[in-house]
Amino acid sequence: MPRLLSPLLRAATYTRLLHLWVPMLMVSVWLFIDPSTPWMPALFLVPLGLVPAVRRGEGVQARLMLTPGEPDPGISEAPAATWRDRLRTVLWLEVRMALGAAAMFASVWLPAAAFELARCAWGAPSAGMALPDWLPSHRAWALLTPLPLLVFYGVVVGLGELVTAAARRLLGPSAAERLAALEQRTEQLLERTRIARELHDSIGHALTLAVVQAGAARAAGDPEFTERALAAVEDTGRAALEDLERVLGVLREAERPLSARPTLTDAGRLLESARASGAKVDAEVTGPVEAVPGPVSREGYRILQEALTNALRHAGPVPVRVRVAVTDGTLALDVRNPLPGAMPGPGRGSGLRGIRERAALLGGSAATGPEEGDWRVRVELPLG
Repeated sequence: MPRLLSPLLRAATYTRLLHLWVPMLMVSVWLFIDPSTPWMPALFLVPLGLVPAVRRGEGVQARLMLTPGEPDPGISEAPAATWRDRLRTVLWLEVRMALGAAAMFASVWLPAAAFELARCAWGAPSAGMALPDWLPSHRAWALLTPLPLLVFYGVVVGLGELVTAAARRLLGPSAAERLAALEQRTEQLLERTRIARELHDSIGHALTLAVVQAGAARAAGDPEFTERALAAVEDTGRAALEDLERVLGVLREAERPLSARPTLTDAGRLLESARASGAKVDAEVTGPVEAVPGPVSREGYRILQEALTNALRHAGPVPVRVRVAVTDGTLALDVRNPLPGAMPGPGRGSGLRGIRERAALLGGSAATGPEEGDWRVRVELPLG
């Protein structure tokens, strides 16, 4: 029983009934003008529904009154963009008026019928409002008095559900709107994935360098080396904080200008950080790195950063050979370092997966794995 009566406690039950009554205001006004043509308001709805902005107004009204509080009710608030949307709007207006007429009739006749039955049960004659005036008075009518009210309750709840389903069907997003929403959702997911990679590469690189440098300084026992290591930790941490602030700014959609993402022209900072941690970095850069397009240069910087981080994390302060070559139409990155005692399996870790994802997004290729006693990261990115 509580579940059966739960619609009485929902605000949507009453806002839906009010939504069904609204079209009847126009019908009531027209009946004062010309009672002989009650069908005329339905005819007026045809040209009205062809106006693109009407679909937006109906969508806003339906969301507020039929689905109050629902975050995604499946009802569009966009104006009609195609003739199909306009015809759906016309059909919606006609359906809404028909259901509104049924709701208005039930709202008037059923309560009046309950009142008439109550009058007859108390011995008064029927007034002829909802029941025949020849209905005899009898106390047995008291048993039937709740029946019209129960029917009225069922009609109100049922018509509310029906008009809500019709709104989702006729005012729901069109195929073009669904495609646009899907593209927007895809862009959001791609942006989140990119931000996750940014945080992993930047913060992971900084923490790895800090750990390696601190361990090397403690093992060396040389005040001068310790001073250099602490300075490198400070520089790396400051750069990581800048990256973190930029990524958080993207998440918060801050309006203030953010620091630019690093590119391959800033690769010297990565190499110096790796050297400060004790690694012997042999770097060679050929070709016009400054002429590499921005997206390729930014992703190349992150790939190089992850490759150096991977080397320091798994092999420690070992010799690392870095080759960056810009040729006609291609950016090639090659990072090699001696393998540690335990050879890792190819392609493990989110960092290596991120390298492959970055290369794939730019139409390039990435190969990671052991080769001739070294661990090698080889990436080629097209410049076009």
